Amino acid sequence: MNEDFRKLWPDYDPGRYFCELTTTRSDAGPVPRWLAERLEGIGLDALRARASAAETDLIDLGVTFTVYSDATAIDRILPFDCIPRVLTASEWDLLERACKQRVAALNAFLGDIYGKGQVVKDGVIPADLVYGNSNYRPEMQDFPVRYGTYAHICGIDIIRDEHGDFRVLEDNARTPSGVSYVVENRHLMLRTFPDLMAGIKLRPVDDYGRRLRAAMAEVAPACTDDPQVVLLSPGIYNSAYFEHVFLAREMGVPLVVGADLTVENDRVYMRTTAGKKRVHTIYRRLNDDFLDPLVFRPDSMLGVPGLIGAWKAGNVTIANAVGTGVADDKAVYAYMPRIIKYYLGEEPLIQNVDTHICREAEGLKYTLDNLDKLVTKPVGESGGYGITIGPRASKEELEASRAAILANPENWISQPVIGLSVAPTLAEEGIGPRHLDLRPFIITGKESWVLPGGLSRVAMKRGSLIVNSSQGGGSKDTWVLAESFAKGDAA
Repeated sequence: MNEDFRKLWPDYDPGRYFCELTTTRSDAGPVPRWLAERLEGIGLDALRARASAAETDLIDLGVTFTVYSDATAIDRILPFDCIPRVLTASEWDLLERACKQRVAALNAFLGDIYGKGQVVKDGVIPADLVYGNSNYRPEMQDFPVRYGTYAHICGIDIIRDEHGDFRVLEDNARTPSGVSYVVENRHLMLRTFPDLMAGIKLRPVDDYGRRLRAAMAEVAPACTDDPQVVLLSPGIYNSAYFEHVFLAREMGVPLVVGADLTVENDRVYMRTTAGKKRVHTIYRRLNDDFLDPLVFRPDSMLGVPGLIGAWKAGNVTIANAVGTGVADDKAVYAYMPRIIKYYLGEEPLIQNVDTHICREAEGLKYTLDNLDKLVTKPVGESGGYGITIGPRASKEELEASRAAILANPENWISQPVIGLSVAPTLAEEGIGPRHLDLRPFIITGKESWVLPGGLSRVAMKRGSLIVNSSQGGGSKDTWVLAESFAKGDAA
C-alpha cells in the first residue's frame, strides 16, 4: 500500500492480499487517491448515514432476494457497500476478451456434445462426465440452435489471487442471476454518492436491457421480422423474482408465468386482454425440469405443456437452451482449459483455479491427503452451500467432509485456498479490507457482448471467503474506468 493511503487510512491493512484500490496500478491514474480522499472528506458517520439511507432505498424499491432456509427473514436486501471497486481500462480489456473466449468455447462444447460428440471421441473429456451428467438432456441431441448459441446469457465467476492475477472460479451457463444489482448499484451510487463519482469517467451499465432485448430478437426463429420476446418466471415466490421484474422492464417485454402461455399446433401463444399473441423468444428463468411437463417433470405446474415440441419444430427459441447445465458443472469446469484449446486453438486468457477431481483416483487421493489445506466443493451445489474450507474447518467438519467425499467421490472437487483480493469496505471497525469476487455477464446472440464491470460480491464478515448472498455476502458498484480517462485525461 502506497504512502498516500497510509496517511489517509493508517488503520487499513490489506495484509498479504491484493487490494483492488490501494495497490498501485499505473493506468488507474489519480482515481484511487481521489476516491480515498473523498471518502475521508465525507467522514465515517456521514458515510454510515448515507449507506443506511441507500439500503432503505433498496427496500423501498423492492430490491430483494429470498432465502427459503431462514424462517425469520425470508425477503432480504443484498447488503450494499458504498465504496466501489475500481477496474482499470487494461484490466477490463483482459476480462472482456477472456469472457468472450470462454463463452465461445462453452457454446462450441455444447453444440458438439449434443451433436457428433467429437470432444468425447477424441478423449478430451470423459464420456460419463458428459453423458452421465444430471444436466445432460438427451432431448437436445441433434437439435441445432440458431448461430450455435446455447448459453445466451452467461455469468463467469472470476477471482483475483494474492499476486493480482485473475482466475476463473466457476461458469454459470444455465440461468445466471445478479445482473439487476449491477445496474441498481450504479443507480444507487448516482443518487446517494454523486460526490464520489464527480468528474470520473466510467463505462456505463445502463445498456444491458437494450442489448439483451436485441440478442433475444436476433436468435428468434427466422419466420418473423418483429419477434415477440417474453421473460418466463416461476412467479412471485422465486428467490430472484425482483430481478425478473427488473429485466422485463429494462427489456420492455412482458413478464409471464407458465399459465400465461399456451401451445397450439407447435406454436407458442401468450394470453392477453386482446386475445392470443404469438411468442417467438422465451428468456426463461425456470430450470429445465420444470419447463414442459410433457417432457420433463409431469408434476410441474410452472411450465408450458408442449413447449419443447414447439421449440424442436423451430417455432420458438428458448434462452438459455435446454441442457446448458452440463457446461457449468464444477467437474466439467476442470476441463475447460483443454476445451478452449480444443475448439479455439488458443490458451485460456484467464486460467482456472487448480482443480482436483475426486472422481479420478489421483484427484481423490490428493484431496483426502490434503483436506486440511484445500477447499472442497460438491459439483451439484451453488450459492456457497456444502463448501468446506480446510484451513478454517474443525476436526469434526473435516471428518464429515471426508465421509461425504468417500460416499460419493463423483460429486466432489477440491481446490487450493486462494487468498481472494480485498477492497476497502465500510465495516463495523471503520473502513476495512473484505474479500470479493466478480461476475461479469455476457450476452450472446450472433456475437457476444460483455456488460462493463459486473457484479462485485463482497464477504461482509471479516476474514470470510464466502461472498454468496445466501451466505451473508453483499455487493459493490463496479467501476470500469473509461479508456480515455485511464490514459490521463483531466477530470
